[in-house]
Amino acid sequence: MSTENKQILCVPTHIVTGFLGVGKTSAILHLMKHKPENERWAVLVNEFGEIGIDGSLFRGRKNKDQQLFIREVPGGCMCCAAGLPMQIALNQLLSEARPDRLLIEPTGLGHPKEVLQALSSEHYRQVLSLQKNVTLVDARHLSDTRYTSHETFNQQIAIADIVVGNKQDLYQEGDQEKLVAYVAVHGRPETQVCFTQHGHLSLEVLEGETALYEQPAGRHDHHDAHHPHHEHHHHHEHHNKPLISEAPMPESGILKAVNQGEGFHSIGWRFSPDKVFSRRKLILLFVALKVERMKAVFITSSGIFGYNLTPDGVTEVELDDCSGSRIELISATTDDSFESQLIDCIEIIAEQTA
Repeated sequence: MSTENKQILCVPTHIVTGFLGVGKTSAILHLMKHKPENERWAVLVNEFGEIGIDGSLFRGRKNKDQQLFIREVPGGCMCCAAGLPMQIALNQLLSEARPDRLLIEPTGLGHPKEVLQALSSEHYRQVLSLQKNVTLVDARHLSDTRYTSHETFNQQIAIADIVVGNKQDLYQEGDQEKLVAYVAVHGRPETQVCFTQHGHLSLEVLEGETALYEQPAGRHDHHDAHHPHHEHHHHHEHHNKPLISEAPMPESGILKAVNQGEGFHSIGWRFSPDKVFSRRKLILLFVALKVERMKAVFITSSGIFGYNLTPDGVTEVELDDCSGSRIELISATTDDSFESQLIDCIEIIAEQTA
């Protein structure tokens, strides 16, 4: 029997979650670097905005054996609309990749309990083997009520088998102890807490099934005491229109998308690949930004670069390839002047070849 005809069974699956800018993408990239050469891995990544940046960041770092398969669910929490966006993307990804391991990165503003609930449904019970759920937390945020009073922040800790205190190198004395105490209150008794920096996770630490859905034999009700069903309170307006990440590029070569929900706004742009940016101007623009998070991929006259901005600063990484420049900002407010500043960074418009 060919590999394509074999039934997909018990794929080890990890949810890697955490709030905005905590380092989820860096953690997944680190895990991907240590993927065994003979394994096929799949990554399902969900983004709050419609532009879709993480897929470009993952694909832009070519893997020597090309045994990595990436699919995005942009435009808000992947659990919305009865979970259909996630289910469609996940089914397509599993069919294409037939992976030995699956990593799922929900948006930092999504509802991880509902994502976990969908993955635990009857449909996926034989297909997926849910391994330990990982939640990354920046322990410095525990003194900020914007985080500790946010339902999603606490929900991410509630579903975790392992809470990882990331960015440990930036902590002050007492930050680690605060995280351990917070998890003791908001997590489950068996939840582990560990610390790292730059998203450096060991795959061995993640092995083992999640303890959240240990159900008695024959019981199929996942709306248990740990996981009550409730209505979402999203305000996404994209469900009945094509996502900007999939829309054809207009003659202007620029597409813009906005989204809002969970107390945040996102705004993003896609640019046609003929628009080449000034790397120097981009960096000057980014270091002056005051947003919760910015991610971008740009074609510049100096090469192709990926950017990530958090309150800790901006980082730049060189990429091998991208299909066009794109950028997404998430913040509590929007700045109408940013688009013109971004366009001013265009250095040349290269001629498109047929």
